[in-house]
Amino acid sequence: MSKFGFVELFKHKEKICKISKHSPDEILEILYELIRHIDFYDENVISVDALQKSWLLVKDVDPKDMLFVALTIEMNGLLWTGDTKLRLNLEAKGFSSFFERNAHS
Repeated sequence: MSKFGFVELFKHKEKICKISKHSPDEILEILYELIRHIDFYDENVISVDALQKSWLLVKDVDPKDMLFVALTIEMNGLLWTGDTKLRLNLEAKGFSSFFERNAHS
C-alpha cells in the first residue's frame, strides 16, 4: 500500500464507523491491527513508466487514484477498490488487475 493509502484509511474513519456500527475507538483498534500487517511503499520508488501508465488510466475519472493504480502496476499486483466508477473506467481502458473477493468468503 502506498503511504497515501494510509491517509485514506483514516480519512474515511467516520464512514467506516457508521457502516460497521463500531465506535471510533473500536475502529482505531481495528485500523491499528490492519496496518500492522500491511507493507507501505514510498511513492518515490514507483517508476516513471508506471506513473505515466497510471495517469493515462485515471486522469479522466479520479486523478487522486493515480498512486494506487501506479503501485499496482509497479508491483504487478491487484487493485482492491470499491469505487465502481473507477473500476469501470479502468476496465474500459483494458486494465484488469483487480482483487476479487472469493464468493464463498
